[in-house]
Amino acid sequence: MKLWGARFTKEASKKLNDFNSSIQVDCRMYKQDIKGSIAHVTMLAKQDIIPEEDAKTIVEALQDIEKDIDEGTLMIDPEAEDIHMFIEQVLTQRTGDVGKKLHTGRSRNDQVALDFRLYTMDRLDDLTTLVKELILTLCKQAEKHTETIMPGYTHLQRAQPITFAHHLLAYVEMLTRDLQRFAFAKEQANVSPLGSGALATTTYPIDRAYSAKLLGMKDISLNSLDGVSDRDFAIDAANAVATCMMHLSRFSEEIVLWSSWEFKFIELDDAFATGSSIMPQKKNPDICELIRGKTGRTYGNLMNLLTMMKGLALAYNKDMQEDKEALFDSLDTLEVCLETVIPMVDTMQVLKENMRSAAAKGFINATDCADYLTKKGMPFRDAYGVIGKLVQQAITSNKVLEELHLEEFQEVSELFEEDIYEAISLDTCVNKRSVVGGPAPAATKAHIALVVQELGDQNE
Repeated sequence: MKLWGARFTKEASKKLNDFNSSIQVDCRMYKQDIKGSIAHVTMLAKQDIIPEEDAKTIVEALQDIEKDIDEGTLMIDPEAEDIHMFIEQVLTQRTGDVGKKLHTGRSRNDQVALDFRLYTMDRLDDLTTLVKELILTLCKQAEKHTETIMPGYTHLQRAQPITFAHHLLAYVEMLTRDLQRFAFAKEQANVSPLGSGALATTTYPIDRAYSAKLLGMKDISLNSLDGVSDRDFAIDAANAVATCMMHLSRFSEEIVLWSSWEFKFIELDDAFATGSSIMPQKKNPDICELIRGKTGRTYGNLMNLLTMMKGLALAYNKDMQEDKEALFDSLDTLEVCLETVIPMVDTMQVLKENMRSAAAKGFINATDCADYLTKKGMPFRDAYGVIGKLVQQAITSNKVLEELHLEEFQEVSELFEEDIYEAISLDTCVNKRSVVGGPAPAATKAHIALVVQELGDQNE
């Protein structure tokens, strides 16, 4: 008979049990379930709701159950309804009637909500650690390439010269925002619903703040209906994961392009690329392609959660059992992607000569050429038109700007002098862009130092 089966005259059918069961999904929350139960029963004893000795017996038994699951001497029953019922059943088997007192003043609704919040917080901490590691790995690569010139792109067309460090640091900024989103999602989860009961709290004189303190949670929910039915924190976490995956996907697309023969800006280490079963010359960036593909499933999980919640009247509904599988899949997906992409970035070879060669083509110093005239007194819009004509002339003669003779420059404007060649050299174009956020070596080195310092401060 189920723990909730006293009101029923028939055993539940196997089909119902199989359909209703969530043990295959929520079994991973056993540590959080035990942690929540220990806090709850400790509070019950403090409030003289159950005897101190009974609470001690229950706590010790719960700790033994956790240890046994950890060591594999206690196997989670796949036939159990969920992890919460499984642990309570084992507890009762081991402690008899004493164990039956654990659920006093508590419902499975607030128990599940608490476990889910605790688990989400723990996993967000894990992802935060991995994202920080990726940021530092990108900074490590960037430090090596503060003077490695490459073309910057808009519309996938060569636009202006930048450095590889500057390009990598754009992803550092994206990932830094991801850390902020993880922190926000964790803050939203860090509210204890324990004591909300099924939906209307309890008549026992519980101390919800004390339970939350034992759990290390910063606050308690102030409405019991919301306490058991709020899943905003899960949606926030799924959104943070999906956004981070989007950033990884954008970076992956660049790696796919850069490692192709058409670009050949980087080469992946053999340990992080695959081959073809029929074409022996192939070296495929499968990791990056999989990340692009897996990004879509995290979007789907986010939409799953939003859609699941959109039509639910207060308070708890069984629909919400679907929340965990969606979020767990997103958390797992991002985790494995980060664990794989970090060593891939760390070991990739940067082909500096190819980057510079590409930067030398495509007239990406045209803006600097226009700025040269502007600094000599010509309005920028007039200079823009002059350089447009000069570029067309260079295209016609199959030259780049640096290859034009001084006379050809002076044909379009008498303001051009011999110093134009220095002004439009790739090194000058990059080094002069030393404002905060720019690609100059001085600016990127300062950016790297700031990021490393901030991450160090957060870890203290």
